[in-house]
Amino acid sequence: MVKKLMVLGMLSINLWAISNLDVAKKSEAAMSGFKDSSSEMTMTLINASAQKRERKMKMIVLENDSGDKSLMTFLSPADVKGTKFLNYEHVNKDDDQWLYLPALKRVKRIASKSKSGSFMGSEFSYEDLSSFSIDKFIFKGDAKLVTLNGKKMYEVQRKPKSKYSGYTKQVSWVDPKTFLIKKVDYYDRKHELLKTALFENYKKISGVWRVGKMTMINHQNDKKTLLVWKNEKIKTGLKPKDFHKRVLKNNRL
Repeated sequence: MVKKLMVLGMLSINLWAISNLDVAKKSEAAMSGFKDSSSEMTMTLINASAQKRERKMKMIVLENDSGDKSLMTFLSPADVKGTKFLNYEHVNKDDDQWLYLPALKRVKRIASKSKSGSFMGSEFSYEDLSSFSIDKFIFKGDAKLVTLNGKKMYEVQRKPKSKYSGYTKQVSWVDPKTFLIKKVDYYDRKHELLKTALFENYKKISGVWRVGKMTMINHQNDKKTLLVWKNEKIKTGLKPKDFHKRVLKNNRL
Protein backbone atom coordinates (compact mmCIF):
# COMPACT_ATOMS: atom_id res chain seq x y z
CA MET A 1 0.00 0.00 0.00
CA VAL A 2 2.81 2.37 0.91
CA LYS A 3 4.64 1.53 -2.32
CA LYS A 4 1.43 2.12 -4.29
CA LEU A 5 0.99 5.57 -2.70
CA MET A 6 4.61 6.41 -3.44
CA VAL A 7 4.17 5.46 -7.10
CA LEU A 8 0.99 7.52 -7.35
CA GLY A 9 2.79 10.44 -5.77
CA MET A 10 5.62 10.18 -8.28
CA LEU A 11 3.15 10.02 -11.14
CA SER A 12 1.39 13.17 -9.96
CA ILE A 13 4.72 14.99 -9.76
CA ASN A 14 5.75 13.79 -13.21
CA LEU A 15 2.49 15.07 -14.66
CA TRP A 16 3.80 18.57 -13.96
CA ALA A 17 7.29 17.92 -15.37
CA ILE A 18 7.75 19.92 -18.56
CA SER A 19 10.66 21.77 -20.11
CA ASN A 20 10.86 25.56 -20.38
CA LEU A 21 10.90 25.18 -24.16
CA ASP A 22 7.76 23.02 -24.26
CA VAL A 23 5.84 25.49 -22.09
CA ALA A 24 6.92 28.30 -24.43
CA LYS A 25 5.79 26.29 -27.47
CA LYS A 26 2.37 25.73 -25.92
CA SER A 27 2.10 29.42 -25.03
CA GLU A 28 2.91 30.41 -28.59
CA ALA A 29 0.37 27.90 -29.95
CA ALA A 30 -2.35 29.19 -27.60
CA MET A 31 -2.16 32.65 -29.17
CA SER A 32 -1.71 31.52 -32.78
CA GLY A 33 -4.23 31.01 -35.56
CA PHE A 34 -5.84 34.47 -35.70
CA LYS A 35 -4.54 35.03 -39.29
CA ASP A 36 -4.93 38.79 -38.97
CA SER A 37 -6.43 41.25 -36.51
CA SER A 38 -7.56 44.84 -36.21
CA SER A 39 -8.27 46.65 -32.96
CA GLU A 40 -8.58 49.99 -31.19
CA MET A 41 -6.01 50.65 -28.50
CA THR A 42 -5.51 53.01 -25.60
CA MET A 43 -2.04 53.70 -24.25
CA THR A 44 -1.91 55.34 -20.80
CA LEU A 45 1.39 56.71 -19.56
CA ILE A 46 1.63 57.09 -15.77
CA ASN A 47 4.61 58.88 -14.26
CA ALA A 48 6.13 58.47 -10.78
CA SER A 49 3.69 61.09 -9.42
CA ALA A 50 0.70 59.11 -10.79
CA GLN A 51 -0.04 61.75 -13.45
CA LYS A 52 -1.60 60.26 -16.57
CA ARG A 53 -1.42 60.92 -20.31
CA GLU A 54 -3.66 58.99 -22.68
CA ARG A 55 -3.17 58.16 -26.32
CA LYS A 56 -5.52 56.54 -28.81
CA MET A 57 -4.29 54.24 -31.55
CA LYS A 58 -5.40 51.62 -33.98
CA MET A 59 -3.50 48.41 -34.62
CA ILE A 60 -3.48 45.85 -37.40
CA VAL A 61 -1.50 42.60 -37.42
CA LEU A 62 -0.86 39.98 -40.09
CA GLU A 63 0.13 36.50 -38.93
CA ASN A 64 2.81 34.69 -40.92
CA ASP A 65 4.95 31.60 -40.31
CA SER A 66 8.08 33.52 -41.26
CA GLY A 67 7.20 36.41 -38.93
CA ASP A 68 4.18 38.59 -38.15
CA LYS A 69 3.75 42.11 -39.48
CA SER A 70 2.09 44.89 -37.49
CA LEU A 71 1.16 48.52 -38.03
CA MET A 72 0.28 50.90 -35.20
CA THR A 73 -1.22 54.32 -35.98
CA PHE A 74 -1.61 57.09 -33.38
CA LEU A 75 -4.95 58.90 -33.59
CA SER A 76 -4.69 61.32 -30.64
CA PRO A 77 -3.67 63.58 -28.96
CA ALA A 78 -2.56 66.16 -31.51
CA ASP A 79 1.16 65.98 -30.67
CA VAL A 80 1.39 62.33 -31.75
CA LYS A 81 -1.49 62.13 -34.25
CA GLY A 82 -0.40 60.53 -37.51
CA THR A 83 2.68 58.84 -36.06
CA LYS A 84 2.98 55.27 -37.37
CA PHE A 85 5.05 52.31 -36.31
CA LEU A 86 5.63 49.37 -38.65
CA ASN A 87 7.21 46.11 -37.50
CA TYR A 88 8.34 43.17 -39.62
CA GLU A 89 9.14 40.24 -37.37
CA HIS A 90 11.92 37.88 -38.42
CA VAL A 91 12.48 34.47 -36.85
CA ASN A 92 16.25 34.20 -37.35
CA LYS A 93 17.37 37.82 -37.21
CA ASP A 94 16.44 41.15 -35.65
CA ASP A 95 13.12 42.63 -36.69
CA ASP A 96 12.83 45.44 -39.22
CA GLN A 97 11.13 48.45 -37.64
CA TRP A 98 10.21 51.89 -38.96
CA LEU A 99 8.69 54.96 -37.32
CA TYR A 100 6.93 57.64 -39.37
CA LEU A 101 7.07 61.11 -37.80
CA PRO A 102 4.44 63.38 -39.43
CA ALA A 103 5.99 66.62 -38.11
CA LEU A 104 9.19 65.80 -40.03
CA LYS A 105 7.36 63.98 -42.82
CA ARG A 106 9.98 61.29 -42.83
CA VAL A 107 10.37 57.62 -42.02
CA LYS A 108 12.97 56.68 -39.41
CA ARG A 109 14.40 53.19 -39.42
CA ILE A 110 14.99 51.80 -35.93
CA ALA A 111 18.50 50.37 -35.74
CA SER A 112 18.94 47.01 -33.99
CA LYS A 113 21.20 48.57 -31.36
CA SER A 114 18.49 51.15 -30.56
CA LYS A 115 15.63 48.70 -29.94
CA SER A 116 16.12 48.72 -26.18
CA GLY A 117 15.13 52.41 -26.18
CA SER A 118 11.76 53.75 -25.05
CA PHE A 119 8.94 53.64 -27.57
CA MET A 120 7.22 57.04 -27.78
CA GLY A 121 8.13 57.90 -24.18
CA SER A 122 6.41 54.79 -22.79
CA GLU A 123 7.79 52.02 -20.59
CA PHE A 124 7.65 49.70 -23.60
CA SER A 125 10.82 49.42 -25.64
CA TYR A 126 10.88 48.84 -29.38
CA GLU A 127 12.01 45.32 -28.53
CA ASP A 128 8.86 44.75 -26.43
CA LEU A 129 6.65 45.52 -29.42
CA SER A 130 7.92 42.57 -31.39
CA SER A 131 5.70 39.49 -31.61
CA PHE A 132 6.73 36.67 -29.28
CA SER A 133 8.62 33.90 -31.07
CA ILE A 134 10.34 31.01 -29.31
CA ASP A 135 13.09 31.06 -31.95
CA LYS A 136 14.34 34.39 -30.58
CA PHE A 137 15.20 32.90 -27.20
CA ILE A 138 17.36 30.25 -25.55
CA PHE A 139 15.51 27.86 -23.23
CA LYS A 140 17.25 25.44 -20.88
CA GLY A 141 16.00 23.02 -18.24
CA ASP A 142 12.54 22.35 -16.85
CA ALA A 143 9.88 24.83 -15.86
CA LYS A 144 9.22 25.24 -12.15
CA LEU A 145 5.75 24.78 -10.70
CA VAL A 146 5.18 27.73 -8.36
CA THR A 147 2.32 29.63 -6.76
CA LEU A 148 1.46 33.12 -8.04
CA ASN A 149 -1.38 35.03 -6.39
CA GLY A 150 -2.70 31.77 -4.92
CA LYS A 151 -2.66 29.88 -8.25
CA LYS A 152 -0.31 27.24 -9.60
CA MET A 153 1.82 28.54 -12.46
CA TYR A 154 4.75 27.40 -14.56
CA GLU A 155 7.78 29.63 -14.07
CA VAL A 156 9.74 29.75 -17.33
CA GLN A 157 13.15 31.28 -17.92
CA ARG A 158 14.44 32.41 -21.30
CA LYS A 159 17.38 34.41 -22.62
CA PRO A 160 17.22 36.57 -25.76
CA LYS A 161 19.52 35.49 -28.59
CA SER A 162 20.00 38.98 -30.02
CA LYS A 163 23.24 40.67 -28.95
CA TYR A 164 21.38 43.98 -29.08
CA SER A 165 18.67 42.94 -26.60
CA GLY A 166 18.21 45.21 -23.61
CA TYR A 167 17.59 42.13 -21.46
CA THR A 168 19.86 39.43 -20.11
CA LYS A 169 16.98 37.27 -18.91
CA GLN A 170 13.19 37.10 -18.91
CA VAL A 171 11.09 35.09 -16.45
CA SER A 172 7.46 34.36 -17.30
CA TRP A 173 4.60 32.83 -15.34
CA VAL A 174 2.25 30.67 -17.41
CA ASP A 175 -1.15 29.19 -16.57
CA PRO A 176 -0.72 25.37 -16.71
CA LYS A 177 -4.29 24.88 -17.98
CA THR A 178 -4.49 27.44 -20.77
CA PHE A 179 -0.76 28.11 -21.25
CA LEU A 180 -1.52 31.84 -21.35
CA ILE A 181 1.24 34.10 -20.02
CA LYS A 182 0.18 36.05 -16.93
CA LYS A 183 3.37 37.86 -15.98
CA VAL A 184 6.90 38.49 -17.29
CA ASP A 185 9.90 39.92 -15.41
CA TYR A 186 12.61 41.59 -17.50
CA TYR A 187 16.21 41.82 -16.26
CA ASP A 188 18.50 44.52 -17.65
CA ARG A 189 22.09 44.26 -18.86
CA LYS A 190 23.31 44.53 -15.27
CA HIS A 191 21.17 41.47 -14.44
CA GLU A 192 18.90 43.62 -12.25
CA LEU A 193 15.10 43.54 -12.37
CA LEU A 194 14.03 46.34 -14.71
CA LYS A 195 10.37 45.81 -15.60
CA THR A 196 7.36 43.59 -15.05
CA ALA A 197 4.60 43.03 -17.60
CA LEU A 198 1.16 41.90 -16.45
CA PHE A 199 -1.25 40.31 -18.94
CA GLU A 200 -4.98 40.46 -18.16
CA ASN A 201 -8.48 40.31 -19.62
CA TYR A 202 -7.83 37.44 -22.00
CA LYS A 203 -10.77 36.59 -24.21
CA LYS A 204 -11.50 34.15 -26.99
CA ILE A 205 -12.40 35.56 -30.39
CA SER A 206 -13.58 32.90 -32.85
CA GLY A 207 -11.80 30.29 -30.75
CA VAL A 208 -8.48 32.15 -30.53
CA TRP A 209 -7.13 33.66 -27.30
CA ARG A 210 -6.38 37.40 -27.40
CA VAL A 211 -5.07 39.59 -24.58
CA GLY A 212 -7.17 42.57 -23.52
CA LYS A 213 -4.85 44.51 -21.21
CA MET A 214 -1.11 44.73 -20.67
CA THR A 215 0.60 46.75 -17.94
CA MET A 216 4.34 47.45 -18.08
CA ILE A 217 5.79 48.49 -14.71
CA ASN A 218 9.28 49.99 -14.57
CA HIS A 219 10.80 49.22 -11.15
CA GLN A 220 13.76 51.55 -11.66
CA ASN A 221 11.90 54.79 -12.39
CA ASP A 222 8.47 54.03 -10.82
CA LYS A 223 6.65 54.68 -14.10
CA LYS A 224 4.15 52.43 -15.83
CA THR A 225 2.33 52.18 -19.15
CA LEU A 226 -1.03 50.50 -19.78
CA LEU A 227 -2.14 49.10 -23.13
CA VAL A 228 -5.82 48.24 -23.54
CA TRP A 229 -7.31 46.58 -26.63
CA LYS A 230 -10.99 46.89 -27.57
CA ASN A 231 -13.24 46.13 -30.52
CA GLU A 232 -10.73 43.58 -31.75
CA LYS A 233 -11.60 41.54 -34.81
CA ILE A 234 -9.66 38.65 -36.34
CA LYS A 235 -9.58 37.01 -39.76
CA THR A 236 -10.64 40.24 -41.45
CA GLY A 237 -8.86 39.58 -44.75
CA LEU A 238 -5.83 41.85 -44.37
CA LYS A 239 -3.11 41.38 -47.01
CA PRO A 240 0.68 41.94 -47.10
CA LYS A 241 0.12 45.12 -49.15
CA ASP A 242 -1.62 46.63 -46.11
CA PHE A 243 1.77 46.50 -44.38
CA HIS A 244 3.97 47.84 -47.18
CA LYS A 245 6.35 50.61 -46.16
CA ARG A 246 4.53 53.07 -48.41
CA VAL A 247 1.52 53.00 -46.03
CA LEU A 248 3.64 54.88 -43.50
CA LYS A 249 3.39 58.11 -45.50
CA ASN A 250 -0.24 57.54 -46.38
CA ASN A 251 -2.27 60.27 -44.68
CA ARG A 252 -5.29 58.03 -44.08
CA LEU A 253 -5.84 57.31 -40.36
